Amino acid sequence: MDFLVFAGSSNKQLAEGVVSHLGMKLGDSLITKFSDGEIFVRINETVRGRDVFMIQSTNAPAEVHMMELMMMTDALKRASAKSLTAVMPYFGYARQDRSTEPRVPITAKLVANLLVRSGIDRVVTMDLHAGQVQGFFDIPVDNLYFMTVLVDYLKRHYPCVDDTCVVVSPDAGGVARARVLAKHLGCPLAMVDKRRTAPNVAEAMNVIGDVAGKKAIIVDDIIDTAGTLTQAAAAIKKNGAIGVIACASHGVLSGPARERIDNSDLEAVLVSDSIVIPPNVTMSKKIKRLSVSGLLATAIERIYKKESISSLFD
Repeated sequence: MDFLVFAGSSNKQLAEGVVSHLGMKLGDSLITKFSDGEIFVRINETVRGRDVFMIQSTNAPAEVHMMELMMMTDALKRASAKSLTAVMPYFGYARQDRSTEPRVPITAKLVANLLVRSGIDRVVTMDLHAGQVQGFFDIPVDNLYFMTVLVDYLKRHYPCVDDTCVVVSPDAGGVARARVLAKHLGCPLAMVDKRRTAPNVAEAMNVIGDVAGKKAIIVDDIIDTAGTLTQAAAAIKKNGAIGVIACASHGVLSGPARERIDNSDLEAVLVSDSIVIPPNVTMSKKIKRLSVSGLLATAIERIYKKESISSLFD
């Protein structure tokens, strides 16, 4: 295959998994910092006339990872790469997709503008927090789904027989996502009514739907501080569920997330490896990471061969 794959510093382990699936090695590049903190990027091999894929999640520190990605893009473009595709398993700032109050930015749109202006030709991401973020770009955006990996794992480890399971959305905004998982697993759907009082602060109120005597599977796109998640689990357990597990595409796991999960009613939390667990955060025994390297590798290969991406999710 006549294309190259490079990686920023945000998730080298995932990038190595992707190229392993593709039967190749990561492109030779250097990303370092000067003594004053400025980032330096150098591409150490020829890319002239080649299709190039850059793997870089823009999780915290988002400004560093975003700058690395744009600098790699500039370096590759100046080196005459044929096309540049940014593979961003986690798209940072996607939650800032609209103005919720006067005089605040729509940062997701700003990030899209920066990426396009830097010279990127296509973006591949996974489970955008808000679907309209795709429309912020003037270039093609392929939004992949962790669900394809998750469903296979759940069917093997948490088989649902005779409505013994129920899929639960932790809020009204995630019902569409939960409905898709419920359809794949062949089980009913429920929802937790939630009221948010401030950013990263949520109060779970009541459960809409029957969870009594069933194994509940909460599904969301992001676990940040885990406040919403653990309160939802408590409400579900209070309503008679015999067990609660949680699934999310992106394990941000900031602040008190680990402590909350450890002290919660959750039996297990399944997340993808789109984000590296911060070195100062010890992984909870309840958290299991499912790799999306195979999914990303397949998407890259199909884009290079000009084959359908949507058929991955039929």
